[in-house]
Amino acid sequence: MFSPPIPRAALVLGLSGLLPFLWGLGTLVNPLLYDLTMRWVGPRFVAPYVLLSYGTVILCFMSGVLWGMATRATGHTATIGYVLSVIPALWAFFFVGNGPTAAAINLIAGFLAVLAIDWLFWTNGLAPEWWMKLRIILTAVVVISLGFIAGGG
Repeated sequence: MFSPPIPRAALVLGLSGLLPFLWGLGTLVNPLLYDLTMRWVGPRFVAPYVLLSYGTVILCFMSGVLWGMATRATGHTATIGYVLSVIPALWAFFFVGNGPTAAAINLIAGFLAVLAIDWLFWTNGLAPEWWMKLRIILTAVVVISLGFIAGGG
C-alpha cells in the first residue's frame, strides 16, 4: 500500500525546521563554525544551547500539532487525544533541565514519545496519510542531533 507523497509545503517547512538542529550540530563538531557563530551572534546559537532550547520549543510545538489532530476525533477518542497532546509540553517543562546531557536525553525521549503518539493518531485516521513519512525523517534528524549532546559531545 502506497501513501500519497508529502505535500511540498509540509516537506519544505518541515525540513526548514531542522536548520537550527543542524546548525547546532555543526557548531558542536566544527570549531571554526563554533567560533564564527560565537563572534557573530553569540552563545545562544551554538551547541549545546541552540540544540536544547530549540528542541524544547519544537517539543512544545508538537503538543499544539497533536492537539489540532485531536480535534478531528469525537467522544472518548477525542479526550484521549487531548490528554496525549499535552504530554510533550509537560514533559519539556518538567524533565528538560539538570544539565545538557540529561536535557538532551529527556528531549530524545520526548521526541520518540511524540513519534509514538503520531503513529497512534495516524493509525486512527487523525493525521494525514503522508504524516508518518515526514515525522520519521524529522524525528530521526532531531534524535541524531540531540544524541551528540546526550552522548556527552
